[in-house]
Amino acid sequence: MLVIVAPGQGAQTPGFLSPWLELDGVADRLRNWSEVAGLDLVRAGTEADAEEIKDTAVAQPLLVAAGLVTARALFPDEKAARGLVGAVAGHSVGEITAAAGAGVLSARDALAFVRERSLAMAEAAAATETGMIAVLGGDPEVVAAKLAEHGLTAANNNGGGQIVAAGTLPQLDALREDPPAGARLVALKVAGAFHTSHMAPGVERLSRLAPTLTVADPELAYVSNQDGAVVASGAEVLSRLVSQVSNPVRWDLCMETLQRLGATAVIELAPAGTLTGLVKRNLKGVATLALKTPADLDKARELVAEHGGQQQEQQA
Repeated sequence: MLVIVAPGQGAQTPGFLSPWLELDGVADRLRNWSEVAGLDLVRAGTEADAEEIKDTAVAQPLLVAAGLVTARALFPDEKAARGLVGAVAGHSVGEITAAAGAGVLSARDALAFVRERSLAMAEAAAATETGMIAVLGGDPEVVAAKLAEHGLTAANNNGGGQIVAAGTLPQLDALREDPPAGARLVALKVAGAFHTSHMAPGVERLSRLAPTLTVADPELAYVSNQDGAVVASGAEVLSRLVSQVSNPVRWDLCMETLQRLGATAVIELAPAGTLTGLVKRNLKGVATLALKTPADLDKARELVAEHGGQQQEQQA
């Protein structure tokens, strides 16, 4: 079974969209979406520097737009694609890309939602100086106890011993001075403590936007960050997208579900690499491809031809 996944914030790098603009129609599509996204997507993906695209209000619309245009490059016929892809999943903001891929939201509504999400989360992040640190390795119980001791939240569980701690800067400094035994700490290039109670104001703001959007039930298996469940209701997908901003991302559970569903190949949309790396470490024997540039399209199409359309029983 073929799975398409979309990365979250932190995957972006300066100029990563430049080679994609060489494909017919990509630049025009991005320009058309820029008004909805409230951002010059072409400039952000080609000319903006690392500091600018770290900004939540820039990074999130850019990531969703990038995922949508690279998915369209791989699957020019959206309806036909949904007969080839068995499941979709996204990490954090990537869930919005996945929702559009599953037919829950139109591309324009996905961009309208991510625009509001990015502004809401940027506003919440500005209220208190917060951040995130990846905790790699160590005994899971020891890591959990140490995060609790310092008042931090396990905002992401990415599987394979990778936990992302989130909280205030003083709390993160305390963790650096007193890390869990056997663990390595890596600061993340994000602007706040996402997926924690610090983002609660964002939930309120998105709750007001949600009723204005048109949703449909997923046309293929949509695997949720909340608990790894396959969600069959479009209304439920949208509800989870709203609450997701202040709740932990359980990518570990998403991978467990993909394994149960019978995933045989995973293609990650641009800016790709992060999720395919996690899949390689956690789902042995599953073919992976990081769709980084148009040069990767031929290999991606080979995977689609080999693994697409292998529909498996969906299990939540």
